[in-house]
Amino acid sequence: MKSPVRSEAHPRPVDAVLVPGSAVGSADEAVDVLVVGAGVSGLGFVGFYKDACARAGRPAGRVLVLERDHDVGGYCKTVRKDGFVWDYSGHFFHFRHADLLQRLAARMPADALTTVVKRARVVDAHGCETSFPYQRALGELPPDAFRACLADLWAAERGRSGEGRTADHGASFKRRVVARLGRALCERFLFPYNEKLYACDLDALDGDCMGRFFPTTTFADVMDAVAGTAAPVIGDGAYNATFSYPKNGAIAYVHALQQDIAAHELSLGEPVLALDLQGRTATTTLRRVRFSHLVTSAPLPATLAMAGVAHDRSVFSHSRVLVFNLGFDAKGRGDVHWVYFADRSLPFYRVGFYDNIFGDPRLSLYVEVGLPARGDVDVEALRARVLDGLVAAGVVTTQRLVAEHHVLMDPAYVHLTKASNAAAAAGRAELARASVHSIGRYGGWTYCSIEDNLVEARALADAIVAGAPR
Repeated sequence: MKSPVRSEAHPRPVDAVLVPGSAVGSADEAVDVLVVGAGVSGLGFVGFYKDACARAGRPAGRVLVLERDHDVGGYCKTVRKDGFVWDYSGHFFHFRHADLLQRLAARMPADALTTVVKRARVVDAHGCETSFPYQRALGELPPDAFRACLADLWAAERGRSGEGRTADHGASFKRRVVARLGRALCERFLFPYNEKLYACDLDALDGDCMGRFFPTTTFADVMDAVAGTAAPVIGDGAYNATFSYPKNGAIAYVHALQQDIAAHELSLGEPVLALDLQGRTATTTLRRVRFSHLVTSAPLPATLAMAGVAHDRSVFSHSRVLVFNLGFDAKGRGDVHWVYFADRSLPFYRVGFYDNIFGDPRLSLYVEVGLPARGDVDVEALRARVLDGLVAAGVVTTQRLVAEHHVLMDPAYVHLTKASNAAAAAGRAELARASVHSIGRYGGWTYCSIEDNLVEARALADAIVAGAPR
């Protein structure tokens, strides 16, 4: 018996059929800025826009935020059940811009936010556990595995192998990481882990699909780690070495951003059904709204379809992620916040430990299972596999499950390819000509952090107020 997979509210899949309903009214109203989506990008944009208007000494005019769900937050929602606090998935802010952290903290109670030094571990395809990132922890492997990985890394750096001579330009993700790091390391961790995460053939992905978020390494880095002379891993190589998290869950970030929006400026449960670019009009289930600018964080393919912009739907592929939030009656290991699992026999690729972030006395997990974009999802069968896998991996021993929740994130990770990058750029440019700005991870159809969404929203707000939007 298959459980319904849409048991929690979340954005419409990118291939949804968008048909105006009979509830659409004929009366028009006008706004200066219409925002579609009350998640981090949309809510953040409104605050930045109002700030930019104030700096410029001009009124912000009328702003309206439309959200198809009945709650704000998008994927950044928090669930409370039986004393456990979970998010839809782990939403941990990794700030490189101190002013953005200060902006959020100023809108929260003084003791609401904590900054934690990340403790992560990696379990490779052979069951060997190491420090994170795996690429720089090869010295923790058994001697034979260490020698194989080190030899391949050395050969890749010296260009002695066929893979090592492969040019980065134009290569797939799979070919590029082999060329940079050697095949042994990739087969032990990078290939199986990312295949589970993306739920696709890694040769289909662009070589730069993870950008700055991919921790690379060199032979010298590995040897420094072995010798104990390695410098702390900071900067882009470990963008998430520390993270900030509110005691009441990630929704606290959203509520902080929401403080910049008046009640009459936010309409929940009102999806946009169609966009008229020429007339700069959005049709919702309730009304037609004319806009000077529209900012949307909805998935780009859905926005292009709503606007009638010609595009090749086949190039916009993505994974889904089924997230199980699980609460147990007793504590598990207390030394880690995340463990990354490459073992193909385990259905999950990552397990997060909320209890070690909050300092709770009971084991509290989120477990992520990557799935293709198409096909039925047998939640009960996957739940059973996840619970068995947690025991096999030693995450759960004698603990008893006492609370649970699940949500299907669709889309989850977008598949960045040469074709999708080109189509996304062309589609966003076509929308921008009508002052429709598609932003965020899904609006931009890209791979980015939550902080990146705020940075992008701020830049767009400044550009609109300056009269030269991107």
